[in-house]
Amino acid sequence: MPSSSTPTERQRRLGAELRKMRVAAEATTAYAAGLLGVDRTKVSNMEVGVRPVAPARVRTLACNYSCADDAYVKALAEMAEQRERGWWEQYRGTLPSGLLDIAELEWHATRLRTAQTVHLPGLLHTDAYARAVFGAVLPALSRLEVELRVAHRMERQQVLDRESPVPYIGYVHEAALRMQFGGRQVTQTQLRHLCVASERDHIDIRVVPISRGAFPGAGHALLYAHGVVPQLDTLQLDSAHGPEFMHADGQLTKYRAHLDWMERASLSSVESRDFIHAIASQL
Repeated sequence: MPSSSTPTERQRRLGAELRKMRVAAEATTAYAAGLLGVDRTKVSNMEVGVRPVAPARVRTLACNYSCADDAYVKALAEMAEQRERGWWEQYRGTLPSGLLDIAELEWHATRLRTAQTVHLPGLLHTDAYARAVFGAVLPALSRLEVELRVAHRMERQQVLDRESPVPYIGYVHEAALRMQFGGRQVTQTQLRHLCVASERDHIDIRVVPISRGAFPGAGHALLYAHGVVPQLDTLQLDSAHGPEFMHADGQLTKYRAHLDWMERASLSSVESRDFIHAIASQL
């Protein structure tokens, strides 16, 4: 299989899980190379996602690493399978790879939870609101770059519209509801769109009122993508330098607690919808 100098986040994650299994088994790269009949450099490349690994080799490694979690091994083997190119690949070379990695992460998730304090949830943006968000980026993006990002963001919404949509929970701080990206009319339309979306069975929008006071975290937007098995959960944080992906146990535990706090602090689904309608009417 050909190597890739720029692996996707999903490829890097598979490699990281293979390394985690090897380290847990106290096995060396030389031992793994002997099992597969390759040199140690290729094993190292597999573990950083640069070199693809076949599903059969995933199972061979897992067996010899004495990994008895069948569901976990099956999930890793499925990650290793050669699949059709995702829709996001059409943007490769024209958009930052991190944006494509987010789309791929969402596509393969079994459940999505997000927390927003400034912007409204990206998967529920109108094109006008998304255009206003990307138009506020510094340094300023060209018109073409803005439109590419808007088109990509609209296509990401497929994950909520496909035949088997991903269950989605969005925790939104009141401050984000009152930020007028694009002006009064654009924001009003966006808020009403959010209310309509929240009436769908698989979409739940929960508002955290300003009256709740202090909240945990530094205000970063975060996405928690549940994997096929808990070991493959992934956290994505927004930053000024692009998306950051995390999956260490301590990090996942920390941000699950963060989302659990927002769950407790938020209004019910019905109360949240009424709250959003009220703000939209005030604009």
